[in-house]
This record gives sequence, structure tokens and C-alpha cells, in this order.
Amino acid sequence: MLGTQTIGTQGYDFRETLVVSQKVNWRIEDIIGGDKTLDFDKPFMPESLARVNEMDFLTVGEKRVLNQIKGHTYLQIFGLVEEFILPFVLDHVRPSLDDDDYRVRAFLQFAGEEAKHIQLFKRFTEEFHNNFATECAVIGPPSEVAKAVLAHQPLGVALAILLIEWMSQSHYIGSIKDDQQLDPLFKSLLKNHWMEEAQHAKLDTLMVEALADGMSEAEIEKAVDEFLAIGGFLDEGLKQQTIFDLEAFERATGRKLSDAEREEFTRVQHQANRWTYLGSGMTHPKFLGTLGSLSAAQRKRIEDVAPVFC
Repeated sequence: MLGTQTIGTQGYDFRETLVVSQKVNWRIEDIIGGDKTLDFDKPFMPESLARVNEMDFLTVGEKRVLNQIKGHTYLQIFGLVEEFILPFVLDHVRPSLDDDDYRVRAFLQFAGEEAKHIQLFKRFTEEFHNNFATECAVIGPPSEVAKAVLAHQPLGVALAILLIEWMSQSHYIGSIKDDQQLDPLFKSLLKNHWMEEAQHAKLDTLMVEALADGMSEAEIEKAVDEFLAIGGFLDEGLKQQTIFDLEAFERATGRKLSDAEREEFTRVQHQANRWTYLGSGMTHPKFLGTLGSLSAAQRKRIEDVAPVFC
């Protein structure tokens, strides 16, 4: 079917997403490196995601340090999830390389951009470590996380990826775009990441629709079971990441929090992580819209679960 143009129920099509992706394509060296350096006098993350201000026992300077640690964690977590998104996309397109030229090219462009994002986040890590003396641990290793996630049913994995893609859209449009307090370089990095992820969200929608095509209600329910299992697995990782961020904060500031302060830190920051990496995607109207087109009952199920992660 040379040159065909497949359009999904949400109105997305492979040809359009490919054309837009090619227009917004950017190079890593245009974003970071040389005189383009991080400003550690400024926060990296918007408060709606970092949630450092509600911890009154921290000073202004300590809140900024924690915010920057959270910025480092943010990109590392995105790099981690893209380590399983990349092989999943390649596995999805491989069986039908001769079916639809635009579909194949769009998904290969998608995969290439995910690989570029992974490299970009590694480059950021180098820049961060050159200026932030404290080691900041991150959950992983990515290969083990990918192995655990990819062991689940394909539609469940595709729904998890769809959540991640719409989540990144929500973060930039809702919290980052108009925040003038953020470090310009970090903000630029997130903007460029968002520009390409905007097309990935559309392609993920088409992928979910294709995987769900012909499935019974019971099969879709099983896929949502798998999706929730992936969410539970990631949430356990976020608990550990909260501890890593606490330990990095204490090392960076030289301050040992009291037991009560540590308890409050852990409570606030775990919920911040839950919202950032799970809740903001589970509540996104586009994610819920796609899920609802598969099953109204499963959409309602996720809407009932989502408040735990907000």
C-alpha cells in the first residue's frame, strides 16, 4: 500500500505527524553545550511539579537546591521510560514494514527522536554534574525497568506509554511554558522535548487503537489490569526515588533533617512524584478520551483510581 495515509478515530494520521516531526526536528548541540549552560541561581522545575514551597522548614536556598535535584530527577526519569518506549515502538512497527509507507516512516521517526532524547538527557546529566558537586541517585537500571514493563501485555504497555506522552504535554503547556522564573536553558530543553513529544502522543494514540482493534470488553479490561500493574510498579520506584532525592538534598546542603521533617519531606515529595509521573497523565483529557473510546467502563475505572495520584 505504497504511500497510503492511515487516519485513526481521534483524527490523527501518519502522514501529518511525519510532516510536522520533520519540521520541528532539532539537534542536541543547538540546545546544550558551549556557552549554553545551566544557571544554578534559578529553579529548574515549576512549583506545581516540584512542590518544595509547602515544606516550611526549608530555607529559600534549600528549596532552590531541592528544586534543581528534582529537575535532574525529572530528566533522568524521562530518559529511563524512553529506554522501554524505544524498543516497544520498534517491535510494533517491525511486523508490518511493507503495509504503509507513512506509518513505517512516522514510527521510525518516532523511534529516532526517542533515541535522541535519551542522548540529550545524558548530555544534560554531564552538564549538571559539572556544576552540582553532589551525586544524585536515580532508580534503575533502565534495562531492568524496561524488562519489567515490557513483560506486560502489549496494549497495557501502549496505554502506559500514552499516559507518559500526554503527561509531558500537560507539564509543558500547563506549568512550564509561561513560568518566567525557570532557568532559560532547562526551560528550552523541556520546550524542545515537548515539541517532538506532541507528535509522539498522536502516534501512540494510533498505536493503542490498532492494538485494541477487535478486542472484547474482557480483553480490554485485562489490558487495563496490566496498565495498572505497570503504574503500581512505577509508583514503587517513585517511593525509592523520593528517598534518593532526600539523601541527595541532605548531602548537597549539609543539613540533617529531623525525623519529623524527614517524614513530612517523604510524604510531600512522594505525592509530588505521583502527580508528576502518574496522576497528570491519568487525568489528561486526551488520555481519558482514547481510553473511553475503547471502553467507557475502563475510563470510569481509571477516573476512580486517579485521585490517589494527584
